[in-house]
Amino acid sequence: MRAWERTQELFWNARPVVRSAEEQTWTENVDTSEFYDGNLSLDWGSAVPGSGAPEWIMAAAVQALENRGYRVSEKGNALLDQGLAAYQRKDFVTLHQVSALLRRELSCAVRDETSSYWNYTYYTSFSQYEKAVEFPERIPVDVRAPEFRDRIYAGWLSQLIGGAMGTMVEGYTSASLYQAFGDVYGYLREPNTYNDDLTYELAFLDAFSRKGYVVTSEDIALAWVGLIPCGWSAEEFALRNIKNGIFPPVSGTHDNPFNEWIGAQMRGGICGMAAPGDPYVAAKLAWTDGEVSHANNGILGEVFNAVMTSLAFVERDMTSLVDQAMALIPKDSEYYSVLSYARECCRRYGTWKEALADCSEKYRKYNWIHAYPNACCEIIALLYGGGDYRETLHIITMCGFDVDCNAGMIMPLPALNQGMSIIPKDLVHPAFSRIASYMRGRYREIDLEDLVDDTCSTINKFQNNKEEDT
Repeated sequence: MRAWERTQELFWNARPVVRSAEEQTWTENVDTSEFYDGNLSLDWGSAVPGSGAPEWIMAAAVQALENRGYRVSEKGNALLDQGLAAYQRKDFVTLHQVSALLRRELSCAVRDETSSYWNYTYYTSFSQYEKAVEFPERIPVDVRAPEFRDRIYAGWLSQLIGGAMGTMVEGYTSASLYQAFGDVYGYLREPNTYNDDLTYELAFLDAFSRKGYVVTSEDIALAWVGLIPCGWSAEEFALRNIKNGIFPPVSGTHDNPFNEWIGAQMRGGICGMAAPGDPYVAAKLAWTDGEVSHANNGILGEVFNAVMTSLAFVERDMTSLVDQAMALIPKDSEYYSVLSYARECCRRYGTWKEALADCSEKYRKYNWIHAYPNACCEIIALLYGGGDYRETLHIITMCGFDVDCNAGMIMPLPALNQGMSIIPKDLVHPAFSRIASYMRGRYREIDLEDLVDDTCSTINKFQNNKEEDT
């Protein structure tokens, strides 16, 4: 039946009724103004759910575009002040109007030829990226061995440990954390598993479980839109695009000012777990996943974490691990310049605090959710942590910035190499046995044991298929 036939059938079969006054409403007992006003308020003043850190997403959008080498008009900057004033006096008529005007200014931002951003190569595709680096040979990992499950279990558990620790303190400077809490080595409150970062990895696993190593960015986008009700910054913009029929890679670039923030970098771990000892496949999976919501340096951030995770199965030394992963980031990219700067700071300074202070000053124009300062934190914690699980967790926590994203990515690295034996028992909380999320479907709540089994069986299945094909 054609679309016009369906609508005509509906029209001709409809029978008139007389509705009561109470039924003559679009809202069905829901105050739609309050709903949309509440959503808009998040753009002008919000607090991170886990830590209470303040964020101002409209100002951050202007900041993010300028970080990416664009110039927002003076009118756009003036609208920020007008919007904040309207938000503070709860004038939602004006706030909706100003928000619309500001979004138009964002979409009309022009390239700033004086920005150093354009001094670097802009990477638009995996084929362009892979020509710029030289991948090492794959090192086989026995995914059927009993110890492989132990390592995957330790990897997922370490993500939960890092995420739980990080959600308590994310969005603050290191100095503020020291002032408030002193040195943090353990949980500041009872931990839980609520973490938006993990949802995107679970969505990837869902798509990967169906398609394996030939999974496409469209497969992942459909997993997102089916499983994930809402997001934040780049992911929320991508979700809106996908719902409107705009699929990757355009979903990551269309009116998406945040596509070089941490959102892709924070989910590279699952891509590396799916490709143990095979950094090429890990990088390809990461690019496929990253372009759903990100572009250029944003995707390279996911590639970096995916490659580190893949190599962690076969490399125990954290300094060597970082250096090997850096070698797989194009040297003419701005992302590599950030990694290189952080790596040099670690050589130059005797303490991680000195290295962090230098990097924080270097990238002070970037939001705390941007990929760059957080990549610096990862390198600092890994190198000064020296493979010690507890000290690495301590450093990445006390670095501040987007702690849950960073800790969730680097804490699995020693665990994937050595298994459960490396994780201090006091960090293993009963809350981690069952993962609760805000996703739809089976991932709304899933036992950690089941997640580990799913991960191992899926990797085993498609690894076998690859071997049979070759």
